[in-house]
Amino acid sequence: MNRSRLFNASCIALIVTAMTFAIRAGILGQLGADFGLSNTQLGYINSMAFWGFPVATVLGGLLYNTLGPKKIMMGAFVFHLLGLLLTIFSGGFWGLLISTFFIGFANGSVEAGANPMVAEMYKEDKSTWLNKFHVWFPGGIVIGALASTLMTNMAMGWQIQIAIMLVPTLLYAYLLFGQEFPETTALESDTGKNAKSLLTPLFLFMAICMTLTATTELGTQQWIEKILGNSGAHPMLILAMVTGFMAVGRYFAGPVIHKLNPSGVLWGSAIIATIALVLMSQATGPMVYVAAILFAIGVMYFWPTMLGFVSEYLPNTGALGLGIMGAAGMFATGIWQPVIGGWLDAEKAKAIAQGADEAQASLVAGQATLDNLAIFPAILILAFGVLYFYMRRRA
Repeated sequence: MNRSRLFNASCIALIVTAMTFAIRAGILGQLGADFGLSNTQLGYINSMAFWGFPVATVLGGLLYNTLGPKKIMMGAFVFHLLGLLLTIFSGGFWGLLISTFFIGFANGSVEAGANPMVAEMYKEDKSTWLNKFHVWFPGGIVIGALASTLMTNMAMGWQIQIAIMLVPTLLYAYLLFGQEFPETTALESDTGKNAKSLLTPLFLFMAICMTLTATTELGTQQWIEKILGNSGAHPMLILAMVTGFMAVGRYFAGPVIHKLNPSGVLWGSAIIATIALVLMSQATGPMVYVAAILFAIGVMYFWPTMLGFVSEYLPNTGALGLGIMGAAGMFATGIWQPVIGGWLDAEKAKAIAQGADEAQASLVAGQATLDNLAIFPAILILAFGVLYFYMRRRA
């Protein structure tokens, strides 16, 4: 088994996953203009990616011990290819809805196959290597955000922006082809036992928290263009900067996690993320960049550390536990997508009714939406504070 090649292929697959988020965020305005879609309709299209994801992670978690990582990862390639091509040739709302679901299913398949595979290949230090793997979610968003900005400035249409993702998709399939994959026997590979372990209070608590951490991170990033479009800062550059900081932070996560332990990292992250969203809701011009850096620090460890916590402290949940955690985060984010779009529409309409012009109304709506989003990490400050002291006492 060439675990370095498998790890690199998994990272490239995660880059594709991240690019779908970044480029979709960058072309929302074009899609709305081309097809006459409201923010609420765009929210439903966005939600398909977040709903396709949990379907795949739950199915992948249930079938991982039977299918193994190879078939799940190759399935991700097929659905990425199908979803991207269908998006390019989509003719409107329903076509975008269906194709985005396929892309979400592919993204979830990457998580369902790669997370337990990486944990198995690097079982000597799971949290550190899962953080290194998840470097490439923010890393891929940087790539996607910069590519989208450049191509938009060059007056390239949204179809071409979608098409460039076919290149890394074909690359990760090539790296996976013909490789030996890790055996699943070394994992907690009894699916029935895995399922029973999901009913423990600690796992259920973490799954609920995952819905809040994911919505804090991904809910904000997916609407970055609409939220910050009139703040005096460039939304896609903000996205690239935020995710760039996240990538660096995740790569060097090992010492931080070993010093503070996973529950301490999660607690500190919730505090910083709350402060950052409140600051961002009040900032304009250059101060938006400062608040965005703080936001990056707040959310950078959420997703991989949640997975690492479950893998280390709840190992009997196996691949199914990791799949359910990813599903919980993405399903909740999907539910909140049309709600966030509705917040933007409602706040903008209210501001226009009070005499604001189009640009001012969009700014007010974005700031009000950020205030609403700050509620999610604020709840986590309490939840992770309890978790921190509980884990200290248990240790």
